[in-house]
Amino acid sequence: MRALLNSLRFEREAWIRFFLALGGLALAFTAAVFSTVSRQAGNLLATAILASLALLLAGVVGLTTVPYLARRVALHRVRDVFDYDVTREGLAYLALILVIGVAALNTGNNLLFIVVSAMLAAILVSGVASAAILRALDLDVGLPEHVFAGETVLARVTLRNQRRRLPAFSVSVVPPPVRQRFHRRLRWERSIFAFPSKAPVERQWVRVPDIALRLVTAASGGPPAIFSGRVYFPYLPARGAVARDLELNFERRGLYVQEGFGVSTRFPFSFLVKTRRIALAREAVVYPSVQPTDELFQVLPMITGEFEAFVRGRGHDLYRIRDYLPEDSARHVDWKASARTGSLKVREFTREDERKLRVVFDNPAAGAVPGDAYERGVALAASLAWHFAGENTDLSFAAPGYSGAPNIYEFLRYLGLVAPRAAGDPDSMLDRLQLTDDYNVIFTSRPRGSIPTALWACSYFLFFGEER
Repeated sequence: MRALLNSLRFEREAWIRFFLALGGLALAFTAAVFSTVSRQAGNLLATAILASLALLLAGVVGLTTVPYLARRVALHRVRDVFDYDVTREGLAYLALILVIGVAALNTGNNLLFIVVSAMLAAILVSGVASAAILRALDLDVGLPEHVFAGETVLARVTLRNQRRRLPAFSVSVVPPPVRQRFHRRLRWERSIFAFPSKAPVERQWVRVPDIALRLVTAASGGPPAIFSGRVYFPYLPARGAVARDLELNFERRGLYVQEGFGVSTRFPFSFLVKTRRIALAREAVVYPSVQPTDELFQVLPMITGEFEAFVRGRGHDLYRIRDYLPEDSARHVDWKASARTGSLKVREFTREDERKLRVVFDNPAAGAVPGDAYERGVALAASLAWHFAGENTDLSFAAPGYSGAPNIYEFLRYLGLVAPRAAGDPDSMLDRLQLTDDYNVIFTSRPRGSIPTALWACSYFLFFGEER
């Protein structure tokens, strides 16, 4: 109730200031008219006083009322910022108006002036109608929770018409106009000191290596955008919403950011493409691809074999002998117990609940391995983690800067954003890796001779850039 009363008080104050401004401008206009009359009558003193009064009243209104009203509507108008692009049809239409206008001026034909006026009015009507359609639209974009590189996913774009009676026609959801940002900075660069500097190379007396301080202009980079296409909505009913599915495909892992969207239309005459910018931010972390590759097929049998040997070699005891169930494997049948009891019996081992595997991503330093080898290692780590997450395995993860959560999607998110560590970061984590009952699959770039000896007995190593 208090908020409503405050709102009504502010509205009342705004209307009072508005009418006072109208009164002040009316007085200023009247003073200006009388100053003109006084000038024509030859009364210079009255002309100066009335003209000064008109300027003073207009200045007072401009300084006191206009900023106040502008602040009230600023936030509302920011979301209604429009971009305009002239279409080919619009250019042809303007050229036709120009031709008819020149003909009307040369001939003085009133009918041609009427035609030109009607054509210009059509442009005005088109602008008002398209702006009214775009202002009444509300946009929502839903992205999938988990996105993998190289896989097609569906995003849902929902457009809602807020008007009570009038529908909307021919509206598209588009990315906002790209504005490239540039920044300048001084940078030392290698150069050649030559004398004479303007002479050809073969005629220069002196040429020695040198460095020079130059002003470099570079474009400020940022994360790539999520959305680059166009979603078309031919018809939106009044007070209704329409949803469209949009296919997205990201070639590389990483962070993708959409800083805004736009809703555009050519309605009703296609003279202009009018786009309203909407400040709706979205971001998506694209995981590395987990599709089976030749490299995965090469290392997976070896990792699985050593993992199974490690599990079997830990001396797990027989847990119990029980009746056979349809989902049991035939290799677990205890034939002696079955022959003695006359019914199929199977053996259960405690090791079935202790298949512990840890994926260790020892992030190499920048420049330690080539970029393509680093990306292959990240993709292989993601593929192996995804494979064993679907098995009967107690899976955990370790990496520099990783939270340690055993959630597969948390680790995939880490791999989606990971980059080679800077030179100032701590060295390899293998020296401080704590040994547990887990079997380790370790991705590293360290030389074999510098790896702690204790890790060799319980780990399988995958070296960045090593041919397999």
